[in-house]
Amino acid sequence: MNSLPDAHPPVARPGVGVLLVNLGTPDAPTPRAVKAYLREFLSDPRVVEIPPLIWQPILRGVILNTRPRKSAQAYSLVWDRARDLSPLKAITQDQAAALAGAFGGGVIVDYAMRYGTPSIAERLAALKDAGCDRILVAPLYPQYCAATTATVFDEVARVLAGMRWQPSLRFLPPYHDDPAYIAALAQSVDSGIAALDFEPELIIASFHGMPARTLALGDPYYCLCRKTARLLAERLERDVRISFQSRFGRAKWLEPATDTVLRELPSGGVRSVAVIAPGFAADCLETLEELAIRGRDGFLAAGGERFAYLPCLNAGEAGVRMLKILLSGELAGWVAQT
Repeated sequence: MNSLPDAHPPVARPGVGVLLVNLGTPDAPTPRAVKAYLREFLSDPRVVEIPPLIWQPILRGVILNTRPRKSAQAYSLVWDRARDLSPLKAITQDQAAALAGAFGGGVIVDYAMRYGTPSIAERLAALKDAGCDRILVAPLYPQYCAATTATVFDEVARVLAGMRWQPSLRFLPPYHDDPAYIAALAQSVDSGIAALDFEPELIIASFHGMPARTLALGDPYYCLCRKTARLLAERLERDVRISFQSRFGRAKWLEPATDTVLRELPSGGVRSVAVIAPGFAADCLETLEELAIRGRDGFLAAGGERFAYLPCLNAGEAGVRMLKILLSGELAGWVAQT
């Protein structure tokens, strides 16, 4: 009754897959690897909203011939030499490993990068080949943004368009105000501050920047970042000041800028700060080099005395527990709830 007809291709036992997705990273801290990564990343029309006929000559003629060397030097400062991985890939890999078995034996947890490797196309195919006829795609971006969350939807749709036998899909929605996320952030901040040898006068919540015009065009990112910071401040019962980092190009970006804030604080009487990056699910170049190194240098050079960068949730206890809660909710009906 259950036997397959002669010459029928093998069919894997039906199962459920969870695919964690983060932004991406070069495969090595070298100009060549960074150039390949930036070419893919900066060619996405969701990331750079300039007509390709105008943008591509700038990208290929100027940016890809100047920026990779500088970025490679920055990556070399934070590269995980023991595993030969960027921090972002190493931590996302650890998050997937920490979630293995968390939702029952029939659920496979994997990870992918939106740009670079392992690709979304590769890992979706692997999950499908393993028998996953239902897949939960989890973009690890707490705050929705067209340049991050929407690009994952775009790529998944592109990959599925080439599949004859498509799996059923669900997507983890943005979780900028989810109680589990705010609680995990608060626990992480409290633990981080308790481990310091000073009490920061101010907490800076630095989010990745976006061109200011995206807000006028209807992207909710700015508002979601502000809500996260407000809810976290209420939970901590401390002042949390928001800022935006990683400006690129000459266009006006969301403000205030993190580097400017850090340089101006000492003249305003704030000599000790703790910086957090709530919009990043895992530490990466933008947090470990831009904030923890250049941010510190800028603050101290301006007269600051004590600076601390508090790590992202990463694969720590609070962060993994939060992911279990969020993902379990989205898996309801597909797997037995515990």
